[in-house]
Amino acid sequence: MIKITFCLTRLPHLTREEFQSYWRQTHAPLVAARAELLKIRRYVQSHSLPDEAFAALAASRGGPPAYDGVAELWWDRIEDLGSDDPAVRKAGLELLEDERKFIDLTRSPLFLVEEHQIV
Repeated sequence: MIKITFCLTRLPHLTREEFQSYWRQTHAPLVAARAELLKIRRYVQSHSLPDEAFAALAASRGGPPAYDGVAELWWDRIEDLGSDDPAVRKAGLELLEDERKFIDLTRSPLFLVEEHQIV
């Protein structure tokens, strides 16, 4: 399977709680409603915990600020990601338009991966 991993940073005017609430309650149903058309096999949201929950761990590693969440989407084949079908393109654009309402896309990297399960 092919997976997109999307490391999400919220728009600056949103709190983490507002961002995560919108993502789960508004955006997730939009993805679910289009999943079959877009051939999405699985969609998982990982919501980051409040900063104080992991402040010591983050400080010990010296890394960048945490993301507000991570979205993971799976497809059977890479060919399932693109389509000339106008309905598929429309569904993808609808999701992108909604993402612009709560995600700072310029600070939210996304990449294709192939999983290698170790444990």
